[in-house]
Order: sequence, then C-alpha cells, then structure tokens
Amino acid sequence: MNKGNMPLAEYLRPKDLADYIGQTHLVGEGAILRNAIEGGQLHSMILWGPPGVGKTTLAGLFAQKQERDFFALSAINSGVKDVREVIDKAQNQFNFTGKSPILFIDEIHRFSKSQQDSLLNAVEKGIVVLIGATTENPSFEVISPLLSRCQLYVLKHLTEEELIALLNQAIRSDYFADKKIILSETEALISLSGGDARKMLGALEIVINSVLGKDVNITNDLVKSKIQQRILVYDKQGENHYDIVSAFIKSMRGSDPNATVYWLARMIEAGEDLLFIARRMVILASEDIGNANPTAIIMAVNCFEAVNKIGYPESRIILSQTAVYLATSPKSNSTYLAIDDAIALVKATGNLPVPLHLRNAPTKLMKDLNYGKEYDYAHHHPNNFVNLEFLPDALSGKKIYEPGQNARENELRTYLKRCWGEKYNY
Repeated sequence: MNKGNMPLAEYLRPKDLADYIGQTHLVGEGAILRNAIEGGQLHSMILWGPPGVGKTTLAGLFAQKQERDFFALSAINSGVKDVREVIDKAQNQFNFTGKSPILFIDEIHRFSKSQQDSLLNAVEKGIVVLIGATTENPSFEVISPLLSRCQLYVLKHLTEEELIALLNQAIRSDYFADKKIILSETEALISLSGGDARKMLGALEIVINSVLGKDVNITNDLVKSKIQQRILVYDKQGENHYDIVSAFIKSMRGSDPNATVYWLARMIEAGEDLLFIARRMVILASEDIGNANPTAIIMAVNCFEAVNKIGYPESRIILSQTAVYLATSPKSNSTYLAIDDAIALVKATGNLPVPLHLRNAPTKLMKDLNYGKEYDYAHHHPNNFVNLEFLPDALSGKKIYEPGQNARENELRTYLKRCWGEKYNY
C-alpha cells in the first residue's frame, strides 16, 4: 500500500479479523460477534467504548467479511437529508442483492432525536444493518426506540500488552521502510495514549519522523522530549467528564482532601470551566454539609465570586482552598433530605388548607372570616418562641427535618426539643 500522506493509524488499520488487536471478549475465537460474523449473521448494534479502541475498524471488517455494501456517515456533519439519501441507496441495494447493507454512523450520540428517528423504519425492516459508534453512554444519548432495536456491545480500553503489540506491529510495517527502529521503552507512549491506540500511533509517528537519520531508538526520554504536553482524556461533553466530576464530588463528600485535590487538578489540567467547578462546590456545601457547618456555603459562594473575577491561573489556589475546606468540614445532608421529604409529602397529600391563624388578612372580609385571628407573634414571648400549630391540621406533629449527627446540629436538636417537647419527638 502506498502510504502517501496517510496517517500511521489509518495505514495500519487491519484488513482481517485475524490482524485485529483487542476486544477479544467480542471478536476473539468463539466470542459472540466473531461467531455472528463468521456464521453470516449480523444484527444492528451500538458499539460503545472510549476513543481509539477499534469501533470504526470493526464496522469495516464486518462489511468486508460478509461482503456487504458499506455506507458511512459522521454524525458531526450529516443531517436528516443525508440519512434519508443513504437509506434510499441502501433500499435499492437491498432490493438488488437481498442482503442488507451496513450503515455505519460514527459519533451517533451527536445525532439529534429527529435524526435518530429517521433511522427507525430502515432498521426495523432490515433495510440496513445499523452499526453506531459512540464514546458516550447510549442510555443517555440514544433514543429508546432505536436502542431497543440494537444490541449493545461495550468495547474496552486496550491493555498494556495490546498497545505494545500494536507498537511492534507499527515499527515492523513498511510504513517506516526507510528507518531502522528499536523499541527500547514503551511506558511514555502508553502513558500518553490513555488507552487510545490512534493517539499512541500518532505520537509514535511524530517521534520517529522527528529523528534525523535512519536509526531510531525509541526511549521514554525521547518521547517526552518530542511530545511536550500530555493529552488528558477528558471530553467536556463526554462521559469521562461526568465520571471525573463525580469522583471530585464524592471525594469531598467522603472527607478525603487528598483525592479531592487530585480530581480538582485533573479537571483544571484538562481545561474544565472553572466556574463549573465552583458551582458544583456551592451545591455540595448545601447538600452535603448544610447546617453541620453553615460557613461552608459562604466559603463556596465567595469562591465562585472570586473565581469569576480573578480567573486562571490564580483562581486554582482559591478552588483548592475551598475544596479542601469542604472536604474537611463535618457533613450533614439533613436539610437536603428535609426538602425532598417535604416535596414528596406535598405530592402525596395535595393542597391541604392553610390553618386560619396563619392566613394573611389584608381585607376586612378576611378578618371577619377569622383569617389570622389566633396568630400569636413569637417575639412577644420569652425566648422568642410560641407554641402554635404551623402545619396543616392533617400533618400536625409530622417531623420532616431530622438534625444530623454532628456537634452543631446536635445543639439544634436540643433547642428544638426544648421548644416543642414531645410534639416532634426531637
């Protein structure tokens, strides 16, 4: 094959399943997809996995192995019109050969609902065998009717052994026929890749082409000197984004300042919106700390304001200070639980009437109807407390807020018991 300007990753794309590296749980000897392909059976499917693990390659191999026509669309630059045109062509091919062509859609999660809807009929009638590739969780990004018509297969990150095998395959290929290459060390290339074979091969190509002369000895130091910046796997719109945010939040909730700062650094280095990080901390300060340390939300809000005004790089310090403060604060989700319980109670009991003594009485008629008549102003009493009924009659004595088990809320529990006695069982 004449490589021309073809990237190494494309040049090495396998032409047969025997040359395919990785995903042995799907296409290894005796595996489910291997059996389907070799048995001449193929069904619509969604291939879900991280970038650079062979989703596109698999789709092409399926078509080649079963001698099916192959249509490919990219969700990034294809609209409903493009989908319908391809389906019309597929219909003609199906009518002529009796064999459903493969319609491969890369980044299918980027298709809108209407675009996905336009596929349903063709998939259901078998006009096409749909193979959708996605890096996102299909349960969030693919409409249920389409997902129900496809089998879902999960592709895994390539292992270190598989990546090394791919590197050896690359240096033995005739792509570098004019070079004598020794692969002395692989750790830097593998670390750089993040499990993405395409990224790793791209880095390998850069390193080899940057060395003058015929002899190339690939070492970790050479890779580091030629590839200046490690590319972190982090898509601001992708699943990995949500996974790292989740780890950050859970580390603060779990009171681990070390993990908190680590995940914070991961987000900062990947270019995450700093205000997004600050907003998440404001939410956590209320949801997970609450009245166990009311200062936490003040810290978080001030952090948000400071980050908004100062920007990067100085704001990383403010984010770190606040994140550590939240991680090391006592925790309580009592007010979070209280509002959710209250909302559930409202949904269950409906529009219970407001007790007369709590009603507003701006007019004479309302006063004549005893609106607000029995209301007693709390500040007219010792300790600014009066024992009145503040809930609807049907909910009298219903405890919704349960103070958390921490020093500050234990004080609140004592205060509430002193006020209400046995009414709410504090």
